[in-house]
Amino acid sequence: MNKTVFVDFDGTFADHGWNPPGHLQVVREARAAGNLVFLCTGRPKVMVPRRVREGVFDGLVCTAGCYVELGGEVLSDIRFPAGLAARTTAVLISQDVSFVLEAPAALFSSVSAAERVRALFTSPSWPGDPQDGTDELLAALHASDDLTGCSFAKVAIFDSALSVTTLAALIGPEVGDLPDSVTDLSGHAGELFLRGMDKSVGIAVVEERLGLRRSDVIAIGDGANDLEMLAYAGTGVAVQDAPQEVRAAAQLIVPGPAEAGLVRAFAELGLTG
Repeated sequence: MNKTVFVDFDGTFADHGWNPPGHLQVVREARAAGNLVFLCTGRPKVMVPRRVREGVFDGLVCTAGCYVELGGEVLSDIRFPAGLAARTTAVLISQDVSFVLEAPAALFSSVSAAERVRALFTSPSWPGDPQDGTDELLAALHASDDLTGCSFAKVAIFDSALSVTTLAALIGPEVGDLPDSVTDLSGHAGELFLRGMDKSVGIAVVEERLGLRRSDVIAIGDGANDLEMLAYAGTGVAVQDAPQEVRAAAQLIVPGPAEAGLVRAFAELGLTG
């Protein structure tokens, strides 16, 4: 029976934006063998490098389950309700947070926060690969001190005097928080999201559209925002340096992207023929 595979991006498919050629090849081989392969990431679509999001996968689950695309068709696009969005931006600006509001096709920030984010991503100390899509990210970032009516699905916090948990509490119970899973930044970096949204919600949208059996769903990830999808899938696969609770949710442990772990995972799961 053919499988449907949902692969996390940062720390699983790619290492700081760089993806091993072997990972691209096994995805192609798995699809040629009749399986479906989706990228399933906390990033919004616009933050997935174009060379990865176009032509590699059967579809995308982005923004931690809020946005789902299958063969170019948008199946789901969930955003913060208007009142909650306004309250969120007000708190972030009042606390002088370095933040980015994430929508599928654009990123938004205040002028001062955007300057700090641009400085971070162009710093010599930034650990990204030259092909990691940073230029695309910066091109998508729109700065304004009037974010009234701005529509977004998630918030990335790059620096804050307050913890992301405290920021979430100031905004209200509709918002959840997670520590940073992309940048390896120290301090108060992380994400704010609509409580109740996670990658498994996006997977369920695909499952319903395609009439999938849960037993034929495979999820592969390495971070705290992958816990729900690993538990949801018929088979969960974790990267070996993932947190203990993530590894505990998986049935198979494989090396990280620096060691082309996806090649081993696809082979052991019989996805490449």
